[in-house]
Amino acid sequence: MEHPYGYIKDDKVYLKGFLGQEDRVIGEVKEDESSTIQYFEDRYQMVKQKVEKLKEDIAENQNKGSFLMKLIHLKESLMQYDGLGDFPSLIKELEEQEVYLEEIIQANRKRNLEIKRGLILEARELMNDTDWKNTSEEFKNLKTRWIKTGPVDKEVEEQVEKQFQDALDVFYNNRKNFFEGLALQAEQNIKVYENLLQQARQAHELQDVKLAFQISKKIQKEWKEAGRVPAEKRQPIWDEFSRLNNRIFSKYKRTLQQAPRISPGLLIKKVEKMADEMKLLSRGEITPDKLSAAKRLQAEWRKLPPKKPRQAQHSIHSYVFSQDVVFEKSFLDKLSHSKYPDFDEKSREDQMRIKAGILKDLIGRDQKELDTIKENAENFRSNEDNFENMLYKKIGGYKRKLDVKNHILRELTNN
Repeated sequence: MEHPYGYIKDDKVYLKGFLGQEDRVIGEVKEDESSTIQYFEDRYQMVKQKVEKLKEDIAENQNKGSFLMKLIHLKESLMQYDGLGDFPSLIKELEEQEVYLEEIIQANRKRNLEIKRGLILEARELMNDTDWKNTSEEFKNLKTRWIKTGPVDKEVEEQVEKQFQDALDVFYNNRKNFFEGLALQAEQNIKVYENLLQQARQAHELQDVKLAFQISKKIQKEWKEAGRVPAEKRQPIWDEFSRLNNRIFSKYKRTLQQAPRISPGLLIKKVEKMADEMKLLSRGEITPDKLSAAKRLQAEWRKLPPKKPRQAQHSIHSYVFSQDVVFEKSFLDKLSHSKYPDFDEKSREDQMRIKAGILKDLIGRDQKELDTIKENAENFRSNEDNFENMLYKKIGGYKRKLDVKNHILRELTNN
């Protein structure tokens, strides 16, 4: 029995050869020739529907390139498929689709290469950044975008992968070296804290309560300025250090309570008088006589009781601010003479300009340090007693320094 695409011979069903293949047996007659032919025609229709379904999937999906291997496998299977029909036309349809997909894939790979080269540039711009936390997040985002970007041509794949990884390696090696350095520095810093603790122990044993209190104030200031150490290592030292200093302060406070007291009213008047005197000294240029008078006033201030009436707070702030102005002006004068040996020969206008320029540099430095303290505050939280208070005082100290410098700058620029 003949068929457009095959025939039956000796109860065997043959598919006529196509695309260089010879005729081949695809089955046997089971019941009769007609039903057997129908069976193999139906098989052909089944595979034809698979081809149509694949073409529809390709047309409807965004990621068309993902169907290429499925298409190739289906095309190859048609060469050995047992059915009767126009296989060459199906293969041709698939080959047309294959060309279409390869063009899309090639265009995608070209676009992917452009994207990955852009990611390489981003990585290179970031690789020497030392903002470890934020930059680590940036690199995490870059790696996610890299992974989500499709493949590129095999010829350049190894090259672009290496370029991207090299940029990552620079950043992560820098970060590793930085934190290893921090760990080494922390080991050295811990010795500073241990030394301060030893000084606290020695001060605690002193019979001279006032001297012990002065040492306590000094080492507490040094503690605030000491370098970074992991909280778990610093905490035990801090616990004993804080306890000893609290005891020293308690002894000193008891000593003060036993000393002759000055009435609140008289103390307020004395504070107001000293604040007015220091404010007067802070005006204009600071001469050697003014500086000496300010130092004498400072020594007298230290003799006042540490606890002062609330009504004296305004005068206290006025005194402290004016005192800072005096010593800041004196420092500025010394710095100006140091930078310009012929400072005294210059005109008053030039002198004011020089001082204003130096002050602006100092203000910029202080502002930068203040910003850094604020930014890093959250990264160095501690369970230590009074940590928040210490941090607040440190920030307040920098703000007061800036207020003093800006006050002097306004004086210079308004003259």
